Amino acid sequence: MVKYSLKKSYQLKDLKEKDFNDLWGDHGVFTTMWIYGSPPKILFFKDHINNLIKSAKAYSIQKPFLKSEILKLLKSNLNLKKKYNHLLRIALNKKTLSISLRKRVTPKLNFNLKLVNLKRVKPEYKNLKYKEIIKYLSKMNNTKEDIGLCSNEKIFETGTSNLIFIKDDKVYSPINSFYKGITFKFFNSKIKKIIKKDIFVKNLKEFDEIILIGSGKGVASVKTIDQIQWKRKNLKFYNIFLNHYKSAINKCKRYQ
Repeated sequence: MVKYSLKKSYQLKDLKEKDFNDLWGDHGVFTTMWIYGSPPKILFFKDHINNLIKSAKAYSIQKPFLKSEILKLLKSNLNLKKKYNHLLRIALNKKTLSISLRKRVTPKLNFNLKLVNLKRVKPEYKNLKYKEIIKYLSKMNNTKEDIGLCSNEKIFETGTSNLIFIKDDKVYSPINSFYKGITFKFFNSKIKKIIKKDIFVKNLKEFDEIILIGSGKGVASVKTIDQIQWKRKNLKFYNIFLNHYKSAINKCKRYQ
């Protein structure tokens, strides 16, 4: 069960507060951002909000000046003197805007990926159709487990993150049918060549490293996939990705 340190919902039309609704399963969109430090910073804030607004338009969710309204809500709900290490979630449907905060956990190096036959609805969007995924994740220790979403004998992403695969010092990602997150796009601009390729479950044993990237996990290295007896060969590219990520953290400015 998720423990929130903040959970509030507002009527989208006038931002009057209402009973909290996390909106999971609704026709709508969301974004999850890492908020950290004191005064708080939000990593890749501008990219997250711009993407949320773009996704909202695709789902016919209309709200003028949405970015400034979100900033207003953050100003009223965040404590500038508090030291944060949380995940800030903003969710929208046509009637409601919900914001929540929960503690961000650090993934461990003994991380296992569990393969499941499941694919997100309309994976090109960060939409709210996540209830099946949440059923799995709610039973897991998120510091050392995640689910790998598989369909048609291919793996696409995890329940929380994008996936990167390393083989013979080459970097691969699935071609399509997964959500390209903000952290994924950041690394796509930093890593010289990420080869787009269908990643078949039967071929996973060929890879030296499997890396999770996303707002919740940051950069995490998979140690094992028990179902297929896969084990990590080394941490070479995990450390490369982690250094890029730490650089972005250090350069991040206050959200505005």
